[in-house]
Amino acid sequence: MPIKLSVLDLSPIPSGHTATDALANSVDLAGQAERLGYHRYWLAEHHSTAMLACSAPELLICRIAAVTATLRVGSGGVMLPNHSPLKVAENFRVLESMFPGRIDLGLGRAPGTDPVTASALRRGAPDDFLQQLADLVGYLKDAMPADHPHARVRATPVGTPCPPIWILGSSTYGAQVAAANGFGFAYAHHIVPENVHAAMRIYRENFRASAFNQEPRAILAVSAICAPDAGEAERLAATADLAMMRTRSGKVRLPLPTVEEALAYRYEPAEESLRQYNRTRIHIGSPDMLRDELGELARQTQADELVVTSMIHSHAARVRSYALLAEALGG
Repeated sequence: MPIKLSVLDLSPIPSGHTATDALANSVDLAGQAERLGYHRYWLAEHHSTAMLACSAPELLICRIAAVTATLRVGSGGVMLPNHSPLKVAENFRVLESMFPGRIDLGLGRAPGTDPVTASALRRGAPDDFLQQLADLVGYLKDAMPADHPHARVRATPVGTPCPPIWILGSSTYGAQVAAANGFGFAYAHHIVPENVHAAMRIYRENFRASAFNQEPRAILAVSAICAPDAGEAERLAATADLAMMRTRSGKVRLPLPTVEEALAYRYEPAEESLRQYNRTRIHIGSPDMLRDELGELARQTQADELVVTSMIHSHAARVRSYALLAEALGG
């Protein structure tokens, strides 16, 4: 059966290129994804890394939505503890006003960076995700409790519908929050594959119908690299191997490596362990292989949709990967 497919874009900065190039690649990929029949295009939030240009998803959402017509465009996600709930509400009310019915608000609890950078972003603000979430919903729905200290504050522009809210998570905690509030849930299999079955089950079993959704809506975020044959896919995946090892080792001052640089790298034993772990959360292969792998994973987890991220150095190869996946899985 065809699977609904979407894109999760981290706007990688390839070695030898600039952030301007990376963002132009994101715009081009969005247009290609729309033509290929992808359903939504989500932009991530990461900070203090030379590998990614996605520090401001709200701005990228506006740019992508402006050059597309049918894609839903949103955040995958806004890391809510880094921001004022009022400012997030106003950003997304403006986006929803500009692109009615096409905006998604995906929310995460992690900082999307290291602890020092997170401290600089938050400037000592308390980390209370549930209260921030409640405040955000209050602003978006014009339903702030009367006894709230900011009850008289209105997120502007007023009268704008609330965009769909999705909770992103890589644990059962996010699944519980999404279920309790009747939000959509997107599980980050590309970050922590181990909890996927428990989280997706907990979300569906505990879902409470709400004004946001009458039924559970579950997305599975996966990392995939697809090429015409398995050998070429493995070659392209060398970039993702080295990039992820560097990220988990704190080596964030380097851009996305070329395939040649990655193949020439010699891993120390501890680094090789990180590389091997990365292979548990990335799907690599030909279209037939990934049709079977990802199709089975979607079936097992009861995912309504797959949102795919691909860390490939060559923009042309990344576009081709998405095209092959659309042909194999999208029907």
